[in-house]
Amino acid sequence: MKACFLLLLLGLTQGLLYAQPTPTRLIRGSVTDADNHKPIPFGNITLVGQSKGAITDARGQFSLSIKADTLVHKLIISCVGFKSDTISVTPGTDMYTSTLVSVVNALNEVVVTGVTRGTLLRQNPVAILAISHRAIEGTASSNIIDVLVKNAPGLNAVKTGPNISKPFIRGLGYNRVLTLYDGVRQEGQQWGDEHGIEVDNYNIERAEVIKGPASLMYGSDALAGVVSMMPVYPKDTEGKLKVGFVTEYQSNNRLLGESISLASGGSRWAWNFRGSIRAATNYQNKIDGRVYNTGFSERTLTTMVGYSGHQGYSRFGASLYDNLQGIPDGSRDSLTRQFTKQVFESDQDDIQHRPIVPASELTSYHLSPLHQHIQHYRLHTNNHYQIGNGEIDALLAFQQNVRREYSHPTQVDQPSLYVRLNTLNYGLRYNLPNVGHLATTLGVNGMYQANKNKNGTAFPIPDYHLFDVGTFVFLKWQADKLTLSGGLRYDNRRLRGDDFYVRTNPKTGFDERVSLPDTAGATLQYPQLKQSFTGISASLGLTYEFSDNLSLKANIARGYRAPSITEIASNGLDPGAHIVYIGNRNFQPEFSIQEDIGLTATYPDVNFGVSVFNNFILNYISLAQLVDDKGEPVVIVPGNKTFQYQQSSAQLFGFETQFSLHPTTWKGFTFDNTIAVVYGYNRGARYTDAGVQGEYLPFIPPLRISTGVSQQLPIKRGWLSDVTVKADVDHNARQDRYLGLNDTETPTDGYTLVNLGLDSQIHIGRDRPALRFLFQINNLFDTAYQSNLSRLKYFEYFTQSPNGHLGMYGMGRNICLKLTIPFN
Repeated sequence: MKACFLLLLLGLTQGLLYAQPTPTRLIRGSVTDADNHKPIPFGNITLVGQSKGAITDARGQFSLSIKADTLVHKLIISCVGFKSDTISVTPGTDMYTSTLVSVVNALNEVVVTGVTRGTLLRQNPVAILAISHRAIEGTASSNIIDVLVKNAPGLNAVKTGPNISKPFIRGLGYNRVLTLYDGVRQEGQQWGDEHGIEVDNYNIERAEVIKGPASLMYGSDALAGVVSMMPVYPKDTEGKLKVGFVTEYQSNNRLLGESISLASGGSRWAWNFRGSIRAATNYQNKIDGRVYNTGFSERTLTTMVGYSGHQGYSRFGASLYDNLQGIPDGSRDSLTRQFTKQVFESDQDDIQHRPIVPASELTSYHLSPLHQHIQHYRLHTNNHYQIGNGEIDALLAFQQNVRREYSHPTQVDQPSLYVRLNTLNYGLRYNLPNVGHLATTLGVNGMYQANKNKNGTAFPIPDYHLFDVGTFVFLKWQADKLTLSGGLRYDNRRLRGDDFYVRTNPKTGFDERVSLPDTAGATLQYPQLKQSFTGISASLGLTYEFSDNLSLKANIARGYRAPSITEIASNGLDPGAHIVYIGNRNFQPEFSIQEDIGLTATYPDVNFGVSVFNNFILNYISLAQLVDDKGEPVVIVPGNKTFQYQQSSAQLFGFETQFSLHPTTWKGFTFDNTIAVVYGYNRGARYTDAGVQGEYLPFIPPLRISTGVSQQLPIKRGWLSDVTVKADVDHNARQDRYLGLNDTETPTDGYTLVNLGLDSQIHIGRDRPALRFLFQINNLFDTAYQSNLSRLKYFEYFTQSPNGHLGMYGMGRNICLKLTIPFN
């Protein structure tokens, strides 16, 4: 570790020493849209062969300091949704202009996540998808993860109702997928099945999905990939106050969403603010009717201040997230299949004789007393500056996540689970001056965490302190058509925790935590925790551009993930999941080797991409239902299942392909198709040829085929323009490769969902910006379906049903209306 820190320090010092005497000159320019001649803000300006770069401001203007030499330099100007442009910088000219031509579904967009410098997508050997703001804003769904799933083949979500979706990449999820918000690790209690992502759904400007090990840049928890969400950044508004409003309604669960934004700024300082609320009652389908306790009430506040100078920028952000979330448990009447509710504590609760939920509660926005209350607070700063011919990035963030889960029907104000997690994130990265065609980056990042159980009655995880640190070096060599990149990283994680005692409070009858020396009659639920994990990550990749339109990519990466706190230390009931988890302190870190090879083709009339992958994981950790010697499920807490973590080897392989047709002679028409499939196998010796009795991994998505068609109509009236009608078909095949061992999973029938939509701009006043109106019908034919990635499928207390249906079904037909209103 000391050697790694010395390497980083020497690199920084060397860069600074060499940079001081270099004479420079300042070049300026502007970037505009070729169609409407309007400025393009936040375009990326990259100096070829150098670490230099800039971003256009709100007026489409940029400035960049370069060497004052007599050489001809080249600038790449690029922006999401436009074809990139390359211009030559000559010694005698300091002012430049560029016009970019818009393209549909371009595969050469600029991405910055998962790489150390702005890189064209076609030149990056890592499998990355960029999802634009227009795609996000034009997709109606229950939460932001579901929006991204609809736009990213290979990305799926494990769901616990409409508002809880956990991202899965190529069959892997939970702590194997790292979620970022403005470059900061999203750190809540993400180990739980029913724990969602704590962000404002209306404040995401764009997103990127890294498919495959990203441990090199981020360390543990990025073994499967990264979902990176970029919020709306402060912009130069020329001193004017900009106001925006979003209103949304969804018919199925009567979701109401409102969001208002304020923004202002000049060429140096800028700020924005957004407040959002979302509320929904229980969703419905034609099998279950309204599904009890799937409603929610969510409020968010976000603000950001930005400073931009000639040498770089700084951003300072703060956010508050507050969510009241229902906890469905699947309790029903055995004959009528109507939902019932718990009214007594577990020791007196009779599941077969619970009262039926009245219709007034099923249709109410008022949540059941048995619900979750999640609060997430975030303060963070991102900084990027040029230092001579090098660049430095610095990140610092503080997050606090407070989770309360209420599951005591006789004492509704007493939380069963009450945990508080504090996280300090840090990162420092330095791009050294280029040496010929070689670009080098040194970095260090990590986090410190402190988790504490508060006044709860259930303790599925102990108190702990966690410290993560990792250092890395990344190299990129680029010449002509060939790009080579790779790197090496070393990580260290330390977990510490004191003895954790629990006893029954004689007054309340509930468990409570006690501390030394007052531990008489108590049980040591968690012995002292003192563990350390280390890991080495690496990657090596190449991209060969046969032309500007055709690229071949290949990458091999070694990923690392330390076991999560639940996997090694859990020993109790998680009330929201209705599961007793049992961990194992002897677990070793997971290590993966993944090979990717892909081909992308981008032409004026058609785009095509295919990516094939193979991923082998050593020490793979998974859950299986615990049974006794007779094969009967072990019940520790009545009405709740018991799952135990286990470890073996695993292999996942599959492919994704995209095909998009948008003929230049057929203006406004697009025809998009994606196919994604993944196979997951437990390679432990005891499961060889076991089939569904242990050979297949859990939560593996089935073959998924999506087809969409859209047509922009030639309507150019004074009040209406940019009208696009669209339809898409989402087919999920039957999944017969499931973890059936101990009835952990069951087979899942295939299903096809058809969605229709209309997207348009409405003009009110000649000098006012247009309103964007979205009308969408999801699940047009009200298809009854169950996804094998839905946990609600397995919320069932009976082995037989009078109507032949077990578990809960997905959302039925849903009519969505969304209006985005910029006031000025």
